[in-house]
Amino acid sequence: MADEDSVTIVVFSGELDRALASFNIANTAASMGMKVNMFFTFWGLAVVSKGSLEKGKKSLPQWMMGMMRRGGAGHLRLSQMDMFGGGRAMMKSLMKKYRMPPLEDSISLAKEQGVRFLACTTSMALMGLEESDFIDEVDEFVGAATYLGLASGGNVNLFI
Repeated sequence: MADEDSVTIVVFSGELDRALASFNIANTAASMGMKVNMFFTFWGLAVVSKGSLEKGKKSLPQWMMGMMRRGGAGHLRLSQMDMFGGGRAMMKSLMKKYRMPPLEDSISLAKEQGVRFLACTTSMALMGLEESDFIDEVDEFVGAATYLGLASGGNVNLFI
């Protein structure tokens, strides 16, 4: 049975513009009284990671992937026209001009509104990430079965 007040968002991308879109939808849905779950997987884990460059227990290939796709909300690139960071700086300038909150503020707002953050354990293992690599806002570390259980009960499911 569908829960008409439930939204599930798979955050697959670790790019700034897609993360902003994900949180815009999540915050809007939460403000409308909907239950919102965000499932961060593969590159989307970068959105909720601390962005540490420490090697830790990671294998060399895992550490190198982390170096190439450094995480943390403040380090995300644009999916188009990043231009070695120039496009990102321009986007952030426009966001400030038009009073759009930075991603970090959107993450905080989502947490305040009760949005649940779920990190994919399978993707974490592949990338050599541990629970301590993530921001405090992450509620649970779960597998795809948990996501599917939530998604099958909701009526809005998005993949961003």
